[in-house]
Amino acid sequence: MFKVAVIGVMAVFLAIIVKKDKAEFSLFVILGAVCLLLTLSIDRLSEVMDAIHRLEGYLGDGSVYIGILLKMVGITYVAEFGANLCRDAGYGSVASQIEFYGKLMLLAVSIPLLMTLIETIESI
Repeated sequence: MFKVAVIGVMAVFLAIIVKKDKAEFSLFVILGAVCLLLTLSIDRLSEVMDAIHRLEGYLGDGSVYIGILLKMVGITYVAEFGANLCRDAGYGSVASQIEFYGKLMLLAVSIPLLMTLIETIESI
């Protein structure tokens, strides 16, 4: 975690310094740092996936719901990442549209869970 924080802070400081002389290059500095941080995050993803596969083994038939929850988490992260990138670049309206679409996608993906819950309640 410390390495990630240092990379982020150093990128921001470097972008501030570059912005004084060449404002257009500060965005490239930030984009480079974001790509590096994303790569570090993806490396940790394998550990999480291993734990999820073990959990699926314990759940048996309930493992379908883990897939839906993972899709929801993925949608959330991608939407937040894209929106923050657009907002940092000064395009707040595009960021808002990405967030809106992400929320719609979460709703669409969660409908099977909601339907299962309603069916379970009706059967009681």
